Amino acid sequence: MLTVQNINQFYGGSHILRDVSLTATPGKVTVLLGRNGVGKTTLLKSLMGLVPIKSGSISFDGKPIDKATPYDRARAGIGFVPQGREIFGRLTVEENLRMGLAYKSGSTPVPAHLYELFPVLKQMLKRRGGDLSGGQQQQLAIARALAPGPRLLILDEPTEGIQPSIIKDIGRVIRMLADQGEMAILLCEQYYDFAQELADDYLVMERGEVIARGPGSEMEAKGIRNLVAI
Repeated sequence: MLTVQNINQFYGGSHILRDVSLTATPGKVTVLLGRNGVGKTTLLKSLMGLVPIKSGSISFDGKPIDKATPYDRARAGIGFVPQGREIFGRLTVEENLRMGLAYKSGSTPVPAHLYELFPVLKQMLKRRGGDLSGGQQQQLAIARALAPGPRLLILDEPTEGIQPSIIKDIGRVIRMLADQGEMAILLCEQYYDFAQELADDYLVMERGEVIARGPGSEMEAKGIRNLVAI
């Protein structure tokens, strides 16, 4: 679904991404791990076109997208849940969900299955996004990204600042989406236990490079926890 080959990116004179390559496959959760400041968020923003790459290639569904705009990538079927959620605090829950459908016809309904994935959102449709708890806002951000039916879902630190009960709910939804077999999921995560539980494949970044990769089932045996410990 997603193929990234040897991408490089710079901020001024700083080399932020160094020949990074990865793939994300339908039916699998690919987990991206690494300490703070190693380039994980920059990589995800590069995949969405929010940050231009200097060299290398990004392909989605067999087509090059490294020159495509962020909205073209969204239209192609890439959903992005940014770090910090970035919901619209003054809009209602329903209006936030409709923002995820912005490039669809105005009559397109909010998919009913989103309320099955996150029942709390149905109870709070008319409540402003800014009045929700952090965990509820994260569920809203994920639902907003899912609204148009993406084939690749990219999540940046979805457990950050979230209470344990909602972390479990989010993990359940991610696993369910992957197991349906049609969506590829790329999960950037600091919380090791959450990442290990979900990972079908993993990558570890350090100083802008991928220093380890493999099946999620091998993470504990390979000592990956020690590589990403803060």
